Amino acid sequence: MDNKKFEEHIQKDRTHLVSTLENKTGTKMDVYKNTTEWFKVFKAELSSCIELMKEEIKDERIRLRYVEKGDTEAHLFIGSDVLVFNMHTNVFQLSQNDYASQTSYVRNNLLNGFCGIIRIYDFLADSYEFNRRNDVGYMIGRIFINREDHFMMQGKGQLGFLYKDFMHQVLTKEMIRDIILRLSIHALEFDLLVPPYGTVQIATVQDLQTLNHSSHLKTGKRLGFKFESDQNIT
Repeated sequence: MDNKKFEEHIQKDRTHLVSTLENKTGTKMDVYKNTTEWFKVFKAELSSCIELMKEEIKDERIRLRYVEKGDTEAHLFIGSDVLVFNMHTNVFQLSQNDYASQTSYVRNNLLNGFCGIIRIYDFLADSYEFNRRNDVGYMIGRIFINREDHFMMQGKGQLGFLYKDFMHQVLTKEMIRDIILRLSIHALEFDLLVPPYGTVQIATVQDLQTLNHSSHLKTGKRLGFKFESDQNIT
């Protein structure tokens, strides 16, 4: 390759790099900023939801509490459950196999398929109250938000089909309130089941000595599903 062609090749690569940084990387930054702003709205609505329920529920034994855990996490204690809302700090591109990626909204502009993710996990409240680090929780939903406020939600039951129209759905405060209520109802409708006898018949002395503090005997609700990792978005 002569010097002229080599310089042309370098310039072409440089142009491609600049275009990628300006378009894709810039879009990812916009998506992250937008997801962060919407997560603030989620936190405000979670707090408001708890205050409204406190006005209607007078039984002080019923656990109703909102706890903010920094910029990317918030906890909603409701009855025997705690819903953990976690905003992922990375931006992801929707899988090409996802229905949303087949719509004209994404096909005509692939940058519309870049989304931030808010994940919602359901744990037993006692798992957090008693610092039982080995207890298991389950992801019961995750919300995808792009730079233009278009969103969709994946989840179990109604949570999986009510909010899946990524092409037309634009996130609002009212939708967030509805999502929070449906998540809370979904969590509370699944009760703790007695684990099979064979899985709990063996324990160490340390397990029992620490039972009242940080149990090594796993406890968790069975919900019948959990999502794959966010690295494999489907």
